[in-house]
Amino acid sequence: MAHLKHQAWWKRMKLLETWVKAPFLRDASLLVVGECVQAVSYDVYRKFEEGRVVLTSCPEAENTGSVMGKLAAIIACSNPKEITVLTMEGSPHCFMLHAALNEAAFVTGSNVPSKHFVVVDGKATEVSPESVRMGRHLHLVQKCIENYPKILEDLGRHSLEQRCSMKPNRRRI
Repeated sequence: MAHLKHQAWWKRMKLLETWVKAPFLRDASLLVVGECVQAVSYDVYRKFEEGRVVLTSCPEAENTGSVMGKLAAIIACSNPKEITVLTMEGSPHCFMLHAALNEAAFVTGSNVPSKHFVVVDGKATEVSPESVRMGRHLHLVQKCIENYPKILEDLGRHSLEQRCSMKPNRRRI
């Protein structure tokens, strides 16, 4: 039992502090998770960590280029079986984890299976890699809003910033 306890230390590490050739990364299922997800949505986090090596990151506190580079190096050196990203919805910092994985896969030419999830209302919602790419091209997002203006009502339900922007004489915080 003590042996198993000793082995578990590597199951959750900081992405930028992990050696890209660490044996536990080779052919592993990886979970790249926003640093705050465990504290904010523990139940969702617990479901996702099962059977995966967890690599945490906070792009607000870390250089996003370093995050992308580290993911690219892990893909190239350790050939993970799959990579899943789990973050909080609506955080521009967390968005960067999704973008970093897409870019790392592109830069390495890898076809590593990947999935993207965001926590919305206490539940994990899958988003496609295309959604992540779309988020980087605001003129295309604008076209989506023009073609489907009711989406702004959904935005208002999830974004305090959106709700405040719709109020006349809004109070600035």
